[in-house]
Amino acid sequence: MEFDMNVAQLQMAYWNILLTAGPVLLVALCVGLLIGILQAATSINEATLSFVPKMGIVILTMALMSSFTLGVLSDYFADIFDTISTIN
Repeated sequence: MEFDMNVAQLQMAYWNILLTAGPVLLVALCVGLLIGILQAATSINEATLSFVPKMGIVILTMALMSSFTLGVLSDYFADIFDTISTIN
């Protein structure tokens, strides 16, 4: 494998990481921010108040995004296996 091909493979891997993990992390960030603002406004310092809703919404987001994530990862691994089969 040449250097340019390695860089292209790494670029494709990073892009797939962003596509699969990005939506879940973005939802977790937004929910955490909203709950943090709510806790600051009401002076409630309960740890479970921030953890339980965030976990529930993240799990729901992962369930809703599972078909998209599976499609992206299947295409990525099919491309990786095609690339591996062409290398001698």
